[in-house]
Amino acid sequence: MSLNANLRDAKRNKNDEFYTQLPDIENELKHYKAHFRGKVVYCNCDDPTESNFYRHFSANFEHLGLKRLIASCYRNDSRDLFSQHDSEQAAWIEYTGNPRGEGLPRPEDAALRRFEEDGDFRSPESIELLQQADIVVTNPPFSLFREYVAQLMEHGKRFLIVGTQNAVTYKEIFPLIKENRMWLGMTPKGRDMLFDVPSDYAQELRETKKEGSAYRLVDGVVKGRLGNAAWFTNLDHAGRHEELPLFRRYTPEDYPHYDNYDAINVNKIADIPMDWDGAMGVPITFLDKYNPDQFEILGFSSLWDDGFESHTFYDDYS
Repeated sequence: MSLNANLRDAKRNKNDEFYTQLPDIENELKHYKAHFRGKVVYCNCDDPTESNFYRHFSANFEHLGLKRLIASCYRNDSRDLFSQHDSEQAAWIEYTGNPRGEGLPRPEDAALRRFEEDGDFRSPESIELLQQADIVVTNPPFSLFREYVAQLMEHGKRFLIVGTQNAVTYKEIFPLIKENRMWLGMTPKGRDMLFDVPSDYAQELRETKKEGSAYRLVDGVVKGRLGNAAWFTNLDHAGRHEELPLFRRYTPEDYPHYDNYDAINVNKIADIPMDWDGAMGVPITFLDKYNPDQFEILGFSSLWDDGFESHTFYDDYS
């Protein structure tokens, strides 16, 4: 089964419990340090006692110069990360720094507060916390990615979130990328990301999937493997402004025109011609190299909600 199929299965089953590993968070977050000084960070899809996002930001609170850190999740304040969300009352944590001034924070350093409702990111209480935040950083439910991003846009929030590469093809997401309101993060696309998964799903993976494909064993622990996980953000980063070096020159023989659109076809990113000023169709993987100072996105040839394989979008090189 393909990696895309694994993700589609997870979506159909509403199995959104893929928990981001601390090394993946650290490898991406290191590119955005300047954005966080003096800011309120909200991790609104994270168990406030076990979240690796909360762990990263609380451990680096003073180093990043944060003003305030909030973490919350859907109806789960148990210290068991995979408690099946059966707690009677949801909770959120507020952290404003280490009172001792140094060392790792202790549990008692953070204020634990309870929601009246279930802590869903769409609930009025969660939205109230969202409105207080400057930057949202989390791994939202894959099945609710469209709705989650729509909420961030509605409230004008800065964000850095985990999703699947499939999301670039969603009709609600691609226009945001085209309008430079959202873009991909620094972690190269195609690099595997491993996730903690609930014990029952880990058992299912071992029984029904092939090791190395849908999961990997790390020190005997099953880690869900998503080869097309990606970071999405509207925080600027250096990689977004790296100029793509171009070496090829245009010839009609090498770059045929489309019959139904005034553009040339480019099969590989490395083959983008340096001397062509018109529209061109390039592989979707181009988004990993997209520099808005060098290119302009004109559109997408097909929007397919369940994934992508060989779709092309058009790009105007200037």
